[in-house]
Amino acid sequence: MLYHLFKYLNTIDFPGAGLFQYITFRSGCAVILSLVLSTIIGKRVIRMLQKQQVGEIVRDLGLEGQMQKKGTPTMGGVIILLSILIPVLLFARLDNIYIYLMLITTVWLGVIGFADDYIKVFKKDKEGLKGRFKVIGQIGLGLIVGLTLYLSDDVVIRERVSIADIGIEQTIADEGFSKEDTQIALTKDIKSTKTTIPFFKNNEFDYAWLTSWAGQYADDLGWVLFVLVTILIVTAVSNGANLTDGLDGLATGTSAIAGIALMILAYVSGNMLYADYLNIMYIPYSGELVVFGAAFLGATIGFLWYNSYPAQVFMGDTGSLTLGGIIAVFAIIIHKELLIPILCGVFLMENLSVVMQVSYFKYTKRRTGVGQRIFLMSPLHHHYQKKGIPEAKIVTRFWIVAIMLAILTIVTLKMR
Repeated sequence: MLYHLFKYLNTIDFPGAGLFQYITFRSGCAVILSLVLSTIIGKRVIRMLQKQQVGEIVRDLGLEGQMQKKGTPTMGGVIILLSILIPVLLFARLDNIYIYLMLITTVWLGVIGFADDYIKVFKKDKEGLKGRFKVIGQIGLGLIVGLTLYLSDDVVIRERVSIADIGIEQTIADEGFSKEDTQIALTKDIKSTKTTIPFFKNNEFDYAWLTSWAGQYADDLGWVLFVLVTILIVTAVSNGANLTDGLDGLATGTSAIAGIALMILAYVSGNMLYADYLNIMYIPYSGELVVFGAAFLGATIGFLWYNSYPAQVFMGDTGSLTLGGIIAVFAIIIHKELLIPILCGVFLMENLSVVMQVSYFKYTKRRTGVGQRIFLMSPLHHHYQKKGIPEAKIVTRFWIVAIMLAILTIVTLKMR
């Protein structure tokens, strides 16, 4: 909003208006405002939740310090949502398709999570929103994101073009230029199902390659496959963040770390010079996502003010589902979704620990009549709690792992 206002003011030489043309300046404003909002709003929201007696319902699972959390206000994800949406609406370009998608993601999953928390707290139903409705909502968001990226003419990648490919060698020669002089300048914007794949020399993978058997329909089927992958990633990462939200500050801190890595990836992907230097695909206008990422970072760090151990408020599904969905859609937009298993390794471990635990228990019970477990308890962070490791130490160690994975994710740009 302010971008468009100051763009007009810049045309009439208003002092300082030109600063708003810079993504870095607007990102700085977004992260500062988001931090301020999350700390100010947080205090008021916690007080309001306490007044409404919106407390966490805790089952006794025999974990150290667990019952002390009973009655701690939940639904604190509202703090995160407001602290993201307000700075983005103020400082981001509102004519950018990628910002639209991130705003839709935030509101969409925020509503689903809020409905789940509302049923748990006010309707006293421990199950909350039925699992199938959550999944339907996540699939719906995946469809919206995938189809928008397919159908929108504003969603393209920019590739170099060989002058031999477009047959203008003679024209170039007539103008007195050499092929080398014009090679870098010759580019074209294309719709593409290409994405970044780590650890390979040619670091791009095209979904259409998997559908090449379809001949002339390969590209269309490639987009169908891309949409299906989008749905899978949105659902998996969103649920992974939800499972991770079991210890004070764990999901919040892990998400903030992932957000920093995504901001860096978005900045280099949306900058032609850096993209060329790193030999990664250049995605026009994706740099605007850095502003959203800054608001996301400020909101999560600000929320940690109240959510760090011992937590004064829990984010609930309102926050955890939204954080996971934002990370997933952000990565998909900048064509880095295949890096998610590395970047979101903590979420992946939490997801896998539950799948492995349930699957092995059912398998052994069917074979021997007595179910056996791989972990003392799942998700994984509860396994370490059962081993007697203090909660704050578990959270800190998981953060360290998340930092290492985020660094590895960024380093993959050159590890090929």
